[in-house]
Amino acid sequence: MPFTLNVNGKPVTVDVPADMPLLWVLRDVLDLRATKFGCGLGQCGACTVHLRGNAVRSCQTPVSAAAGGAITTLEGLSPDGSHPLQRAWEELDVPQCGYCQAGQIMSAAALLRRNPRPSDADIDLAMSAAPRTRASAKRSIARRVNRTPRRPRRR
Repeated sequence: MPFTLNVNGKPVTVDVPADMPLLWVLRDVLDLRATKFGCGLGQCGACTVHLRGNAVRSCQTPVSAAAGGAITTLEGLSPDGSHPLQRAWEELDVPQCGYCQAGQIMSAAALLRRNPRPSDADIDLAMSAAPRTRASAKRSIARRVNRTPRRPRRR
């Protein structure tokens, strides 16, 4: 069945089953490989993308639910790695194996879109839903989010 998607600002039409997970559409049909398969249960968060501005687990989101909505993958944040979050991640050089980094960055980007000046508690809450990582990296993730340039709060 054909579905029209808006992926990273570009309209695309895919002809796939309605229940196909968005993850497989992105990876296997559109060849966008930054979004990773982790657990397939929506728990690990390696597959996190933005759908209509919200962080979602693409392994649990059927393509039919994504049709017509804006989808952003890590490639869509910045194809050349210049997004402030991507630069902060590199600058602090704390990734473990790196497999879950795309999902962590996408979770942090969704937080900063909703709340440009988050508190440590806001970051902890948002990142608790982010991909699981070794506990030793949790504090450095919060530092990465805190070091990201952002707009002043709206009043």
